[in-house]
Formats: sequence, structure tokens, C-alpha cells
Amino acid sequence: MAHPLESLVIRHTHRLSLPEGPAGEGAAAARQLDVALASVGFKLSGELLGRLSGLAEDVVVDTAERALAAVGVMVGDHVRHNAYFIDFPANVPDTEDFWMRCVATALADEESRENVLTQLAHGVVDLLGLPTYGRYQHTYEEMLAAQDELIASAGDRVTVLHLGRGLDGELTDLYLALAGSTTPLGEEHLLDLATLAGWGALGRQPESIPVRENRAVVNAARLAVGAGLLLDTVTDVLRLACALSGGDVTLREPTRFRALSRPARRALLAGLDAVVAANPAKLADVHAHREPFKRLGERLHPHEYPRWPHAADVFAVARGEKEARSFDSRAEELLGDVDVMGAVRLLSSAPGKLFRTLDLLLRISAGQDERDAVVAAAVRVAPEVSGRVVLSVREHFQNRERETGAPRIFVNSRGRGWAAPDVRPPVPAADRDRLIAALDAEIRRRLPAPGRLLLDPDVLDVALPLSGRATAAGLGVLPRGSVSAVDGEHLRFFVYWKEAEESTDYDLSALVLNSDYGTESWLSYTSLTAVGGEHSGDLTEAPDGASEFINLSLDRVRGTFVVPQVHIYAGEGFDDVEESFFGFMLRDGEQKGRPFEPRTVRMKSELRGAGRVALPLVFRRDDDGRWHAMWLHLYLTGLSSENRVEEHQVSVSKVVRAVVEREHLTLRHLVGLMSDGATAVELWDGGPVPGEPVTYIGIERPEGLHPDSRVITLENLRDVIPG
Repeated sequence: MAHPLESLVIRHTHRLSLPEGPAGEGAAAARQLDVALASVGFKLSGELLGRLSGLAEDVVVDTAERALAAVGVMVGDHVRHNAYFIDFPANVPDTEDFWMRCVATALADEESRENVLTQLAHGVVDLLGLPTYGRYQHTYEEMLAAQDELIASAGDRVTVLHLGRGLDGELTDLYLALAGSTTPLGEEHLLDLATLAGWGALGRQPESIPVRENRAVVNAARLAVGAGLLLDTVTDVLRLACALSGGDVTLREPTRFRALSRPARRALLAGLDAVVAANPAKLADVHAHREPFKRLGERLHPHEYPRWPHAADVFAVARGEKEARSFDSRAEELLGDVDVMGAVRLLSSAPGKLFRTLDLLLRISAGQDERDAVVAAAVRVAPEVSGRVVLSVREHFQNRERETGAPRIFVNSRGRGWAAPDVRPPVPAADRDRLIAALDAEIRRRLPAPGRLLLDPDVLDVALPLSGRATAAGLGVLPRGSVSAVDGEHLRFFVYWKEAEESTDYDLSALVLNSDYGTESWLSYTSLTAVGGEHSGDLTEAPDGASEFINLSLDRVRGTFVVPQVHIYAGEGFDDVEESFFGFMLRDGEQKGRPFEPRTVRMKSELRGAGRVALPLVFRRDDDGRWHAMWLHLYLTGLSSENRVEEHQVSVSKVVRAVVEREHLTLRHLVGLMSDGATAVELWDGGPVPGEPVTYIGIERPEGLHPDSRVITLENLRDVIPG
């Protein structure tokens, strides 16, 4: 029987846990599994194929069912992708001809004729009311029969599944990796951590859980099994309460607290009491989240528990009945008075806050002596700042060389992005350069000395994953700002959505921009054939799921940028639908096949965000004519309904320019810091790997690595960030 957590291991590690079962003649079943995997772009490693071949046939068959189900979800092949036009991308009609055909069909229908005639008399026809518009006119099976078989190509994606340990060992490793991550996890990975924490709360634990959101998720699982809680701030308790109520443990979105059980209330109050009793100054942290603490107090009833008086103080501070001056208010007062030296002295006791204030401190300093003091303080406290923050500040300052007025990108925790001119005064170049050099030296000090580093060159332009929220869950997904080559003649985007409770209409579009970020043209349901491509047709409801596609012949595209986007025209948001995801495929030459062919999928990402317009990535043609993808993972606010590509040309252009022109910190930078006399760096050319242990960094794990090698791929890329 399949273990409910096994798919997590496959998705996060691309490993298949070693199945338990008797030895036998499983070679034929293992080869059949390998063939079935190939149809969706996967294969078994030689080692895994060999181990499966030595097991009993029924064990292999059971393993195959689990593996195929898991990879199908990974690539988006677990649903049926139908297209409105049955033989898409062939025979896609001109937009106006298609609309007129829909009108003609409606006029020939007795039930719709009178309504359409009335609309025509007024000069406007509602396409959504026409019986053949926006709804599949054929079954999925009929669409398959109308399509040619896909001819295999050397350019098709092949993702290798490797042999893992026993399932318990794999789950433990994955739990420790997610819980102990030094960078915040994305929403999907936080949900996975919650699942794993429920499984492993009483087992082996990470040495530390530096990310507070992760700690809240783990604490919720520990509370459920009666294990001790990990709390050292009052905010830890607030985050735990949010987790228990199914709310946002990042505290960026308000949580409606549920009625909590008496044991849970006692645990939260006891935790608050212990934190404040150990350090009364931590009462000041309440100010940052006064309203949530007041709402929580209404659920906890602290007056009923006089044995925990310090917990009652927390809610007294939140209500303004008890004074506890916050650290931030003292810092703000000093900064408001332009007391740079006083602010530096205070902020030096909170190194992370000092680092986040460096730009402001350098800008308001009265002279070189004060700027020298700011830089000196940063150098002095740098060893106490997390590696993620050091690298984030490093990236920030390398972008402060740009002229005032250059576009600046802003992105909130839910991926909602907007762009505005950078109106900040410049930071003096000499001080900026000194600070950057000091930050590089600090990171170099923390990086391991791998001895022998085997490097996939395709990973060099991958942006450092400084936050899990700068990416999305899925297959082949890179952090925001990453750049990767696009090798193929035909580019095909796809979106799938399935509504949960109300009729929902998503629209896939592609905007083409010139080198100055001006609009060239677009493909959408209002422009079915343009810019060297075809749109698969508009679908306006998805009770059983719906897919839309855009097909582009890259050599026919006129423009520099292609920006695929998903608009919510009506209905449920990206966070509300039952399921929604975006991806792209690449095909060579005259490769045909179904609209959706899983082995041609290069990237598939979940659509989860607060805006009404999704911008997953942008494709850019370089001066040499080659195309590259740059990951965006952004959502625009958009309109409450009827979002279309036409309405968002300007805002999309601004956001794309701000991200494209930003200098992102990539793995190339970290590798450069590692490349010294003690580290031998070797670029992997796809051939045999060394027989000795190495540190390997690449897009995917190659076969044959020594078992003692340290392996970093997209699945655990966060591990490159030093603590």
C-alpha cells in the first residue's frame, strides 16, 4: 500500500525510496516502468533500475504505480489537457472569423436566435452568451484522435529518478532539511513541512530552526503530541497560535483565531509567561503586532489563569494598559533626529536590524566620519548576521550604483509586484564599495572549502534563493531573477485551472515588447493568430478543469521580450481555485503531438498569489538571436474582473524592465568566492563523473556520483546559503 508521504520524497528529492519486499524476478516490470516514465519525461537511474530488477514483480508493480502517480502531478500530466480548437496549433482561425462563426451558429439555433438578433440590433454581441463560445465542443478523446503522435526528440526533457534510502530515512532527511532551512520556505513547502512535522515531531530534530515560520509549524506538531515547545520570543507564541488556527504564520496576513482547546490555551499562556519571565524586555516585541495579540487575548482568557501573570502583561501591553517601549521606537526616534552615531550604537545590539538600516544610515550621515562609523559597525557585527541577510544586503548595494530615477521593483510576501522610479539619493561610491568588499569577505569566511567542486555551467546564472517566496512550487522552477537558456524552435505556454465553487474564467496571453519595453503586439483570445504564434482558444468556465495554450515559432517573433501572463477575467482567485498551474514546453522542428506532451515540459509551477494577473517569467532574445528565460514569479493587483492583456501593457512593461535591469546575485558569485587555492573547480560537460567524493552543484544530479559526495540541485538549492 502506498505511503501517503512517499510522493513528497519524490517531488522534493527526485529519489525513489528503496522499497521493502522479497527478492525476485522484477526485471521485466522494472523495464516497463522505465518505458512508462519516459512517456512523461522521466527515467530510472541505472542503480535504481538494477535494484528494482532484483525484487519480486508485485513489489515493482506497486512501486511503479506510486512513482507514476507522483511524477504525473509534478509535470502536470495528472489532469486532461483539452484545447478549444481540436487540432491546435493547426487551423486556428482568424479572431474575427471565429467570432462570426460563433454568431452564425447561434443564429441557426432556435433557443439563442432571438437573443442574438436583439443584441445585433444594438450593435454589440456578448460572446459569453453564444452557445459555442468558451466551452469545449469536443471530448478529450476526440481531441486525441485528431492529433498526431509525438515523435521523440533528443531535445525532450529527461529527469532522472535516483535510488533513495528506506522511506523513514528519506522522510527524516527531508523533514530536517525543511525545518532547519536557513531561508524562509514558500507557501507550498511550508505546507509540506507541516505534514512532515506531524509525522516526525517525536523523532530526530534539527540542531536549530532559525526561520521563525518554520518553528511555528514545528511547534504546532509538537503541541499535538505533547512535546516541549521551542519558544524564545512572544512572537513565537503568536505565530504558533496562527498555525493552530490555520492562519498565516508569517504574520503578514491577518488570522481569524479559532476557539482553542483548554490544553492549547494553557500551552500558549505558559509559553508567553516563560518568555517574559526570562527576559521582561521582550514585552516590547508586542508593539509590532498589537492587534493580533489583542485578538488572541480574546481567545486565551488570560484572566482565568493567575498563575501566569507575565502572560497577562503581554495583553496589557497590546491594549495600551502597560508601557513597554519597543526597540524599534527608540531606533526610529534616533533616526528621526538624524542622530547617526546614537542609532549605530543602539542598532549594533540588533545586528539584523542594523544591516537592514545601512542604506538609510549612509544616506543621512553628515560626513565621512559618520559613514566610516556605519561601515565599521557593519563589519563588526557581520559575523552575527544570518548569511541570507548578508547576501540580501550585498545584492541591495550592488544595485545602488544605478542612477536616481531608474526603475525599482517592489515585491511583497505574496509575490505581488509593482515598479516605481528609485528616488533615493545615491550612496557614496567609496562607502558602498567598502561595504560590498566587507560583505564578500564575510560570506567567503563562512563558505565551506569543498576541496573538489564539480559544477554544471547551466547553474551559474541561477539567482541565489534568498527567500523561498521568490519562487514557486513545481518542476524546473528557478528563483526570481534566474536566467536559463531556451533551446528549441517552438515555445508553448500552458495554463490549467479548475474552479472550486463558482464559475471561473482564466485567460492565457503573451505580450511582445521591443528592446525599449514598448508593446509590439500580443496573443490572446482577442488576437488568436499573431506574432508568429497561435492561441488555442478561449475557455470561460472550468467545472471539470480547463486548459489554454499559446504556441510560438521563435524565429517568427518580432520583438525582444515575450511575457506570458495569466489573467483572471472572472471568478475565483489563484488562492481560491481547486487547482491552477502554468508551464512551458519546447519542441524541435516539426515535432507535433498533443497540445500537452509531458516529456516536452521544461517548467511547471503552481499559481498561488494575491493578485489578479500572474507573470511567471519573461523570455528575452539576446543580441546573438538566442532566447533565454528569466523567472519573475510576480502577481499584479489587476482589476477586480475582466482583466485583459490590453489593460495591463504599461504596468507589465514597467515590472519586466525593473526585474530585467536589476543585477541579481547568482551562484556565479558564490562560486567565485569559493574559487581559491584550496578548491579545484571543474565544469561538468555531461560526461562521466569523478570516482572520488566531490561537491556537485547543478540543475539535476548526474548518475554515478560517489555516495559520499555533497549534491546541491534545484531541489535543495537553499543549502548553498551559509548560515
